[in-house]
Amino acid sequence: MYDFIDNALLSRLSSLPVEARIAMTGNMAGRHRSPHRGSSVEFAEYRKYVPGDDTRRLDWKAFARSDRFYIKEYEADTNMRAIFVVDASGSMDFQSDGESKFEFARRIAASLAYLLVNQGDAAGLSVCAEKLQLEIPPSRRAAHLERIFSALDSIAPAGETGLASALHAIASKAPRRSFVVILSDLLADTAPLGNALRHLQQQKHDVSVFHVMDRAEIDFDFERPHRFVDMETKTTIVAEPELIAEEYQRSLNSFLTSVRRECAESHCDYRFITTDSPLEPLLRDFLTARFIKSKH
Repeated sequence: MYDFIDNALLSRLSSLPVEARIAMTGNMAGRHRSPHRGSSVEFAEYRKYVPGDDTRRLDWKAFARSDRFYIKEYEADTNMRAIFVVDASGSMDFQSDGESKFEFARRIAASLAYLLVNQGDAAGLSVCAEKLQLEIPPSRRAAHLERIFSALDSIAPAGETGLASALHAIASKAPRRSFVVILSDLLADTAPLGNALRHLQQQKHDVSVFHVMDRAEIDFDFERPHRFVDMETKTTIVAEPELIAEEYQRSLNSFLTSVRRECAESHCDYRFITTDSPLEPLLRDFLTARFIKSKH
């Protein structure tokens, strides 16, 4: 029904769980580590008994050794709430060949949302251009996926980017310790972006950034004069590529270095990807890396 959903791909990836890198705070029991103590089978620590504690959790062997009452505490397990933040500003509509940056980001968001709901976790969607223009709160119901997919199918990228302000709003409103997945070309001033990422970090969110760009934006492999159009402001400039290529590459490298630095300082899981990347290896590597990280 939706051309951005590949059922065969999702079937092949379904054996790989979507893991949290940090302790999550969900609203029900699940597969992910919680910062709170609970009743899972994984032992965490002993603590001294205080009046009011459940006497069924007393460790009588510890009492026999020490003549003192101790309570066994266990790690609690909870579910994960994920929010996919998709940039729908005008620059995301750029495509040199194949699909646009937005279409590629949409495939990633839809695929991961499906995998999360399929494993019992909750997925939601936030779409932003100049401001947050759509918010679908996380839910674990399978029928909820149709709402997310329908929204992704109906969006037409346009306007300037307001990603930083949108992330501040999400950091303020989203439940603490959510999984926030950002899909954007990040074409904006990196200082406000860094402030927004740090705001998300302060709220204990587990943040992943998919930095989506077109191969032509990286290679800048043009051979004759071109009219370059700013897809957000619609301003144009006619230039000879050979004359500006060196300066362009310097600016691009400076931009990418700054983005990586802001993401690293905010402890984000940063992924630089281009729209000509095969989706399955990309997602498989992402899921595998998170699984390994969650076990350390």
